[in-house]
Amino acid sequence: MARGIIYLMTTVVPGLIKIGKTGCGNFEQRMYNLEHDGYRNVTALKRAFAIEVDDYDEKESMLHTIFAKSRVSDTELFALDVNVAMQLLSSFDGIVVYPKTEGKDEIFETATDNSKSKLIPNGTYYFKKRKKSDNRTVSAKVTINGGVWTLKKDSVLGLSEDAGVSLKAKAVRAVLPMDDNGVLIEDYELGECSPSFAGVVVMNSSNNGWDDWKNDVGEAVKKYRQNDV
Repeated sequence: MARGIIYLMTTVVPGLIKIGKTGCGNFEQRMYNLEHDGYRNVTALKRAFAIEVDDYDEKESMLHTIFAKSRVSDTELFALDVNVAMQLLSSFDGIVVYPKTEGKDEIFETATDNSKSKLIPNGTYYFKKRKKSDNRTVSAKVTINGGVWTLKKDSVLGLSEDAGVSLKAKAVRAVLPMDDNGVLIEDYELGECSPSFAGVVVMNSSNNGWDDWKNDVGEAVKKYRQNDV
């Protein structure tokens, strides 16, 4: 059985991804070439997920077949939500190559949550919750436009780090433009994410953002997920 790596990459075009394969020893060089040189005149490729599997040729062909209706001509580009492809690929039996800091179960759950979050309509949403370890009320506002979350200036964020903060959330927290009091001093784009991820960022602790982010009439955003039946 031939063993190799199947990978997913996002591109400069929202909703356009690359599904490809490479040998086990060629992954880093392949990623470097694609991220620097692009593919078929598409630039800004960025690795999203990669897994080492047996029979990688057959598995890549299966993915291309499953997503055939979304394929761009005879390329490895697909007009597809990367989270949908990640859900399928992370269910394969194999070893996660990228991201190295997350397990398959966590990646699958995150991809599922991110995919569901796209059901939330464009608009402004609010978060207000008491954080015991800070003895303060976390009060934040975001705008959502095309699935992209932007945390708004003057949001009051949690300070002390509690349990349940992922490495990805910690990386965002490290660069947030906020003052010593935890107040955001300018807007910050979180990108495409889930309510729970945004909740972890603002609370600096574990959070079920589907319950805590609310629309302008006070309804939790979980209503949009529940409507997807």
